Amino acid sequence: AGAETVKRAVELDLASRFQESLVCYQEGIDLLLQVVKATKDEAKKHRYRQKISEYMTRAEDIKKHIEKEKQDGKYHKQIRIEEDATGFGYEKLFQEYLTEIVSEVWVEDPYIRHVHQLYNFLRFCEMLVKGPCKVKTIHLLTSYDEGSGKSQQINGLEEIQQSLRNYGVTLDIAFSSSIHDREIRFNNGWMIKIGRGLDYFKKPQGRFSIGYCDFDLRPCHETTVDVFHTKHTRKM
Repeated sequence: AGAETVKRAVELDLASRFQESLVCYQEGIDLLLQVVKATKDEAKKHRYRQKISEYMTRAEDIKKHIEKEKQDGKYHKQIRIEEDATGFGYEKLFQEYLTEIVSEVWVEDPYIRHVHQLYNFLRFCEMLVKGPCKVKTIHLLTSYDEGSGKSQQINGLEEIQQSLRNYGVTLDIAFSSSIHDREIRFNNGWMIKIGRGLDYFKKPQGRFSIGYCDFDLRPCHETTVDVFHTKHTRKM
């Protein structure tokens, strides 16, 4: 398993898919270290240790390369969520980037309109409140519901706004009729663009079906997630 994982790491490395390659190198190295512990043949141990040392050096080089890309504002990671895939709750996508220094968040999403989309946004806010970040301000830019649900949309957002206030978080709400892009930005420089915005989950089969409450268990629509890092996050 360790050899296969490292082989995959090398393939990803050659394809310049450095973030994925680094993960595979780290997993492969851990597996090979376990093999070394279980091997009694000293010659084999020596060969394994040599290879592990080579992989660790390469993993460290990749880590430095990724860090430089972040500093240069050139970092780009892409995640493809397949149709009906599970395991892609908001924590899965965002937690890695919600460091303790995050205090301000910008959400641009034209589809925070219907009840289930309001719940999506609420769950996203709940994740921010739980930390480990110390979010103080959330800026939401969305579009008005063009039908009869406009008052329900406004009431729902105002209720979320009031609830966040109880946790010391200010929700700034703005509307635009021309908004198209969907992106989420944190003031530590991370920007995440999801093809379908926050609304990439499928409707649950019923109110008492698995996945209704836990988004990690909810099947997804096919979409693409692009993650960037920039030195200066543009403010709305």
